[in-house]
Amino acid sequence: MTFDSQCDLAALVYDPGDDPDELLRGFAADLNARGYRAVGLVQFAHRDAGAPQLSATLVHTGEQLPLYQDLGSQATGCRLDPGQLLAAGGRVGSAIDEGADIVIINRFGQQESEGRGLLHLIVRALSADIPVVIAVPSKRFDAWIRFADGMSVRLPCERRALEAWWRNLSPRGRAAPSAHTTVCEIYK
Repeated sequence: MTFDSQCDLAALVYDPGDDPDELLRGFAADLNARGYRAVGLVQFAHRDAGAPQLSATLVHTGEQLPLYQDLGSQATGCRLDPGQLLAAGGRVGSAIDEGADIVIINRFGQQESEGRGLLHLIVRALSADIPVVIAVPSKRFDAWIRFADGMSVRLPCERRALEAWWRNLSPRGRAAPSAHTTVCEIYK
């Protein structure tokens, strides 16, 4: 299957042992430092009283949000709290409405593969002509392709691939936005 390298929707496909979170977090920070407005969230796992916890960082503010629910010390299942995920998604949606150059979604996980989670943010961003990148585990790539209807570029979990995709997009990826708008730019 071939993909259009200029597609505004990119799946950063990762395997066990890859760290898409750190890659996306660094990419967002670098874009924001270069004058772009990257919005979205990237998850991170940490331990709280010995139990693994899941949180996310809003890449446009740096704020950390919990995404887990306490299921007790004996629980072994997924600790993701769908309500907290949707609340975080609401914050990302508001940031999209304020303007964005790119939207970063932390995962195409179980919630998204079942048609829930943050899928609405992808549709919202693409409807506004804002590129989207999402981390997709290789085991869920087939489900991702069904969701995206094949309209996605597949990127390996590598910074250079992510940067190349960004550069190959329309002018958004080629030049950093100017710090000010000139009169000529307003009338173009």
